[in-house]
Amino acid sequence: MSTRPRRPDRRAWSLAAGALVVLAFAGGLVVWFTGAHLGADSGVYRAGALTFLRGEELYSAQRLPTLPSWVALPFTYSPAAALLFVPLALIPEGLTWGFLAAVSVLSLAVVVRVCARSVRDSRLASVPVLIGVTVLALGFEPVWKTIQLGQINLVLLAVVVLDVLVVSARGSRWGGALIGVAAAVKLTPLIFVPHLFLTGRWRDGVRALATFAALQGVMFALMPGDAARYWTVAAFDPHRIGGVQWIFNQSLNGAVTRASAEAPWSQTLALAIAAVLAIPAAWLVRRLARRGEALAALAVTAFLGLVASPVSWSHHWVWSVPLVVLLLAKGRVWQGALVAVFYLSALIMFVPNGGDTEFHWNPGLAVLGNAYVVTAVVGLLAAVAVELRRDRVTEPALAPHPQGDTAASG
Repeated sequence: MSTRPRRPDRRAWSLAAGALVVLAFAGGLVVWFTGAHLGADSGVYRAGALTFLRGEELYSAQRLPTLPSWVALPFTYSPAAALLFVPLALIPEGLTWGFLAAVSVLSLAVVVRVCARSVRDSRLASVPVLIGVTVLALGFEPVWKTIQLGQINLVLLAVVVLDVLVVSARGSRWGGALIGVAAAVKLTPLIFVPHLFLTGRWRDGVRALATFAALQGVMFALMPGDAARYWTVAAFDPHRIGGVQWIFNQSLNGAVTRASAEAPWSQTLALAIAAVLAIPAAWLVRRLARRGEALAALAVTAFLGLVASPVSWSHHWVWSVPLVVLLLAKGRVWQGALVAVFYLSALIMFVPNGGDTEFHWNPGLAVLGNAYVVTAVVGLLAAVAVELRRDRVTEPALAPHPQGDTAASG
């Protein structure tokens, strides 16, 4: 049964999504005119672009001289990101947050629509429901925090979703290129290259790597010193982007670092756990992809990437949106509602944190303080268990009846 919307539905969707984008941009204008300080990260993006255009160094100092006076953050992205952020240099400093907020809201609407349409016999076919889910998702802690900080997570989410579920799915010669661009901004989207390989899209995976490498190569030609400094020092220093032990680092590395009070072996143990989890995750991705469940397979890879990354700030968990859309589109309303409530609750924000507080949590606080990591790992293992049970239920039904074989041979 096709879920492709009719033309009037498409027009209604465009109008509704456009209204949300206009509201976001209007909020940005208010922030600009009032001189309010929102979007520290968007200020870093713009400052990185300006620093690149001026031929100055990106990684030699903790604070770029081109940053707004109220922002004191280093540029932690690859050199190619500075090139891709150049359009932000054309925007007035005070309007940068509003522009990125509007683009983020548009990206969120695109993600909801594309994910809903990718599910076979989707229950999310009507425009009012799609818009309702989009508005609901704006309340998820990773989503509103991404917008508040002026982060680019929702844009990268939309880029990956469009590449895997639309461009690559249609067999386009551009499949994988968007993932390469996303990885050039933040390295974490590189997790989707093995996803392409696992799902049989070898050419797309190679194209993603080639795009990523080409962009980095351009930066080695344009700014060789900074490019070398990034790939030999900055890229391997997780502390450059903040305290790894802080509660808002919802990754295995963060969880183990908190539990061990920042023991020197923390990252090694976290990587080992991630490597073990990658085995059932890869198996699950292949099974889901072979069954035509592209969005479910993509979600498995995304959440593995979140827990495996050395640093996954809570606002990186915008993949909660495709997960909720997937559950609702498949008619699993209660499960989808439960996941939505979990991310709406902003639970981790109410757990004591800061300084060395995380090192002194009791077991209950440790579970709550690592809530995103715990639920992701439990969810992955539960999904694997469901698939294994599916095999046990299916195999006896397919096996030939012993008496039937005997009767036939007689």
